[in-house]
Amino acid sequence: MRRVPAYVLALLLAVATVWAADQVVIEDWKAYPVGTKGIPPGWLGQDWGSPAYDFRVVEDGGQRALHLKSRNEGSTISKEIKGLTLTDTPILEWRWKAVTLPKGGNSCKKEIDDQAVQVYVTWPRFPTAVRSRIIGYVWDATVPVGTVCKSEKNGMVTYIVLRSGPGDLGKWLTEQRDVRADFKKLYGEEAESPGGISVASDSNDTQSAAEAFVGPILFRKP
Repeated sequence: MRRVPAYVLALLLAVATVWAADQVVIEDWKAYPVGTKGIPPGWLGQDWGSPAYDFRVVEDGGQRALHLKSRNEGSTISKEIKGLTLTDTPILEWRWKAVTLPKGGNSCKKEIDDQAVQVYVTWPRFPTAVRSRIIGYVWDATVPVGTVCKSEKNGMVTYIVLRSGPGDLGKWLTEQRDVRADFKKLYGEEAESPGGISVASDSNDTQSAAEAFVGPILFRKP
């Protein structure tokens, strides 16, 4: 076997380092066997309500994904983020597909605050239960795309409606958000490194059902 020159190894290592710095994969669901149910290892469940965690790791659309179902309940799972710098990788990118929307759900109204699928970014602040800052990117059932509103159920959460209604149901869609810019617009400050990512599906307020898929989630350079 021919020996690889040291300078070639150094070049390959440099290229790999640059590539790694270009994006930070939060989750691609590849570490779990297809069919894994409930809360995937490395994720944490919520500490409120009565979540069913009707989740399953699947292959769909040529990719690994988390399949979320909700029936008159809400389930949220969260994963801690470490070492992420929004200065370098401010773009949050993920793929999702909604299948069933909660009937009449509206993110801006407390009594019907349900969404088929939500991706949250959290900036913890002590005490975390009341002072954390959370941006929720949601697929709403009725609220127009582009709507920004505070959750009436949780004052720490600000919703940004990226998709709305049934027009794109059943389609895999890729979202890209400049999280650093969104934070600055919402809070008037530069964003520190976020502490976590959450994925959720919710249908308890409308007493209906919801179904969706979430694919790979990552932060990358612009």
